[in-house]
Amino acid sequence: MEMRALPGKREEEYRAGITPRIRCGTLEYSIKELAGEGFPKVISKSRFWNFVCIENAMSCYNRLRLRAIMRSVWTITLLGIALLPLTADDPVEKRADPKAPTVSIQPRIRPSSSGTAETILDRRADLRIDTTLVLVPVGVTIAATGKLLTGLEKDNFELTEDKVSQEIASFGSEDVPLSVGVVFDCSGSMGNKLERSRQAVAQFMRTANPEDEFFLVQFNDRPELSVPFTSQPEEVQSHLTWVQSKGRTALLDGVAMAMNEMKKAHNGRKAILIISDGGDNSSRFTESEVRNWVREADVQIYSIGIFEPIGSRGRTPEEMSGPGLLSDLAEQTGGRNFSVENLADLPDVAAKIGLELRNQYVLGYSPKNAAHDGKYRKVEVKLVKVKDLPPLRARYRPGYVAPSQ
Repeated sequence: MEMRALPGKREEEYRAGITPRIRCGTLEYSIKELAGEGFPKVISKSRFWNFVCIENAMSCYNRLRLRAIMRSVWTITLLGIALLPLTADDPVEKRADPKAPTVSIQPRIRPSSSGTAETILDRRADLRIDTTLVLVPVGVTIAATGKLLTGLEKDNFELTEDKVSQEIASFGSEDVPLSVGVVFDCSGSMGNKLERSRQAVAQFMRTANPEDEFFLVQFNDRPELSVPFTSQPEEVQSHLTWVQSKGRTALLDGVAMAMNEMKKAHNGRKAILIISDGGDNSSRFTESEVRNWVREADVQIYSIGIFEPIGSRGRTPEEMSGPGLLSDLAEQTGGRNFSVENLADLPDVAAKIGLELRNQYVLGYSPKNAAHDGKYRKVEVKLVKVKDLPPLRARYRPGYVAPSQ
């Protein structure tokens, strides 16, 4: 291999053993003493150490440079492989075998029936079932004491619609799953009544069945759906634990929101429990609007009115009308209003409502008036063949709105 001489003074230094010569990227020394003969006099030990460091540095440089080159080669190779499908001349769809057979499917055209006998394929089989079954829950109590009476039979009831006698097609008294909405008053006037009201809701929930579902609407200045439908009554009780009393009373708005939420119910039997201490003074809906909605809906309303003694009751006209409003809403739906003056009675009253809801007779009939005219039909239920029993009272929905279609 040819060795190139260093220019000028550096060649002389090399021949004298001072300057290294570079060959093929490495350092070559002309100092014979480096092979083990000792150091020349003209070269100090520090100069020799510098030569060794330079040689090591060049070796590391060469290794790093080789690694960088290999990384570049691999990167370019992988990038080319990744971009290969995108740079192909033909798309993937065009790479299929051009000799593959093609299939064409055309719908069969039914021949015209003109001039030929009609077949079963030409007929339309429309099956229509047009029937209406009206269910009327009836609660029977002893008039003198208000206690529930169970054990009656189908023959103990007579039912009329618009004064026309109806045949009772179905009769039952079993405990069926309920969808219940709790409408809870948390206005400012409920301050010292909240704790007993919470206990009343808890007592009512104790009569629940596993198939029941509940939701909670609380209201003061405006209503709020605090707990949507749930099968866990503990969720309603847990939320009421943190309720605080403030603001005015939007009772009618709270009932309207509950009626709207009840459209999502999964059970056939539906009921609303209202706990409030007075009339409405902050609602957007009017009393007549809510009455009409309650009248048309298939929902029973029970209410607990927490009122002050008559002597101190009614600082405003709205509060004066509170008992009448709750009673009217309940009676329109076949429910019942309970007026409570002693807060200690609240839990017992709530438990009584729960038992009454689960011990009702359900009468079913198909109306003889089959017209779908959207009109209100008046219903009346009478108790018969009960001479051996004390005077009884039947509570039921006084009517319903017929379907319009």
